[in-house]
Amino acid sequence: MTRALTTEIESFPIAGVFTISRGSRTEARVVTCILSENGVSGHGECVPYARYDETVESVVEEIEAVRQDLANGLDRIGLLDRMAPGAARNAVDCALWDLEAKLSGRRASITACTVPPRPLPTAYTISLAAPDEMAAQARAHASRPLLKVKLGSDNDAARIHAVAGAAPESRLIVDANEGWTAENIRENMLVAAEFHVALIEQPLPAGKDGLLRDIPHPVPICADESVHTADNLNDIAGLYDFVNIKLDKTGGLTAALELRDKARDMGFGVMVGCMVGTSLAMAPAVLLAQGADFVDLDGPLLLARDRAHGLSYSGSLVSPPSPHLWG
Repeated sequence: MTRALTTEIESFPIAGVFTISRGSRTEARVVTCILSENGVSGHGECVPYARYDETVESVVEEIEAVRQDLANGLDRIGLLDRMAPGAARNAVDCALWDLEAKLSGRRASITACTVPPRPLPTAYTISLAAPDEMAAQARAHASRPLLKVKLGSDNDAARIHAVAGAAPESRLIVDANEGWTAENIRENMLVAAEFHVALIEQPLPAGKDGLLRDIPHPVPICADESVHTADNLNDIAGLYDFVNIKLDKTGGLTAALELRDKARDMGFGVMVGCMVGTSLAMAPAVLLAQGADFVDLDGPLLLARDRAHGLSYSGSLVSPPSPHLWG
């Protein structure tokens, strides 16, 4: 039977406002890819990101461009050559994983994981705001073991101080989203070290991060915008200590597993992160995150409404997906 493709653009309201150094959002607009064959359907979700020149419309167009290839049986390995890394390929790749699992009756976790997947503690994101507002957010979530603090503006030292004081028992990741500069990075890193921050994510703009080779790392530094696929790892060696792997950057779980394994082989620590999306987008990432040093898969916790059969969160502990959701 010919494989059929359906694409959908969907919107999910964010609980409040989500703000980073590049702007604010009140909804998550996602693209869902549905591949149907022999009476079953596989689903994949991606979150187009303007930072990478993606829109929901451009992503749908990219997916539609491979409609005939998919109908002709294009598989995940062939997809790596047929589509470029990014959100569009992620949606198709994850739909193929889900479809394969349903057609074969073999859970995706058996292929993707070396041992049965287990629940994982995830970070919870504190949105960028004035220091007192961020302290209030942190205080409301002070029982969570790991908080991810959005920075990248003036007065970040005060923000770190405020959040650390409001959630003294939580470990902190700080994410500057490329917002620090050569003039303030040393001071901000020393403040992060003073408050025992566990990880600093992408402090400088991608392509302008060569300075990281020549300055001390009192706190480990994680590449996000500077690393998309395994092909980028040689370029960031000596600059970063960790890599943040996101399916919307790698272009799916298949390429993400390759990036994770090569990063480990090269001595990088591993963080698995996400865009703000639903449980469908997080589900394959939970399998990828098995054994990761840091997990940041809180997208559904930031939404006012999730999908049916969504991931189970117990506090900050996220469980692997049920077969009703994905895989």
